[in-house]
Amino acid sequence: MKFEIFVAFRYLRAKRKQTMVSVISAISVLGIAAGVMALVIAMALETGFKEDIQIKILGTTPAITLMRNDNAPLQNFDALLKKIGPIAKINGSAPAIYDLAFIESDTQFQDVTVKGVVPSTEKNVSDFFDRVIEGNPQALNDENMPADGDLSSRESILVGKEMARALGISSGDRVKVRRPMGKITPVGRTDSWKTLQVGAIFETGLWDIDANWAYVNMETARRLFGLPPGSTKVLQFKTDDLDDVARIAENIHAKAGDDYYVTTWIEMNRPLFESLKLEKKILFVTIGLIVFVACLNIVTSLIMMVMDKQGEISILAAMGATPRTIQKVFMLQGLIIGVTGTIIGDILGVGISWILDRYRLIQVDAEVFNIPYVPFHVHAWDVALISVTAVLISYLATLYPSRSAAGLDPVEVLRYE
Repeated sequence: MKFEIFVAFRYLRAKRKQTMVSVISAISVLGIAAGVMALVIAMALETGFKEDIQIKILGTTPAITLMRNDNAPLQNFDALLKKIGPIAKINGSAPAIYDLAFIESDTQFQDVTVKGVVPSTEKNVSDFFDRVIEGNPQALNDENMPADGDLSSRESILVGKEMARALGISSGDRVKVRRPMGKITPVGRTDSWKTLQVGAIFETGLWDIDANWAYVNMETARRLFGLPPGSTKVLQFKTDDLDDVARIAENIHAKAGDDYYVTTWIEMNRPLFESLKLEKKILFVTIGLIVFVACLNIVTSLIMMVMDKQGEISILAAMGATPRTIQKVFMLQGLIIGVTGTIIGDILGVGISWILDRYRLIQVDAEVFNIPYVPFHVHAWDVALISVTAVLISYLATLYPSRSAAGLDPVEVLRYE
């Protein structure tokens, strides 16, 4: 063991007349451990919340959406897809129709976002049909649809779990879906509505979608909203490279032309993710102040140690220890306190985060937070950043006391011993 490390550990061992110094050192370790633990848990919370929301959003909505500038229907979307052609990092595409409507059961009604899909292609851009919890996930398949002109009740609709609860319906029940503006005819505007059978109930884990969205077959959506046969409203694209989604979207726009515009999942959810990013930074700074305050105890304990050990420091200097050696001794003392507290805090923070996430101990209002419980996801990078920051602050806290120890004049000290 190096001389400096040996002396640093020896000074940290409690002696009867150094009890106060040892207590302050122990408080410093506990303070740093508490701050690091709180930071690890806070970062795990923010990361978990962001990743959980992101996974659920991309499970039901596309990464990139293409539509016309004038919001008119896309009459020949197959030709548009051929025009766009293959694009690097695009894994799938699918047409869809989005529009607003009213949905009505025997006892309740509410507004709803209706999404018309082709089940065989929707699987290319989302895992929505894997989220069905009741009923038949294949209810929207084309083979289950009536022939054109047949307005029979065999047409199905898939509704979210929260919507089903609010409307008091279950799989197999019938609902009416009304187009808000109706159709314009020679005799005026008429009501446009369909009676559909609830084919299945889904649960995405996002309250907004589970409470306000419904899925129908593309043909049903065309009939309901008066769109031309073979048309759609948007083209959806999937990519696994979410960090580069903006550049990929620009490539799609460049190939489609100026008559179209594209949006990404980031743009559609920018306020949410920007607020989460800001909250993570604020949490890091505010909770990091706990570590800073704890490190002030390192300064106090080292100053008291220097005052108590002046005689021993002078003897070491007289025996040949250089000012640099003495400075290292006290710097190592502070670093030992900081590293010990950081390791304890890391272990506690990771362990508590795992328990909170594994057993879902913190339940929240899904209507407010969009998820039923708070997830905690620990990233090694976050733990490493927190640990480096805590150790760095601990190191900075040792500079003044260690320089004071190194600057003692052994002749003057020993004269009064």
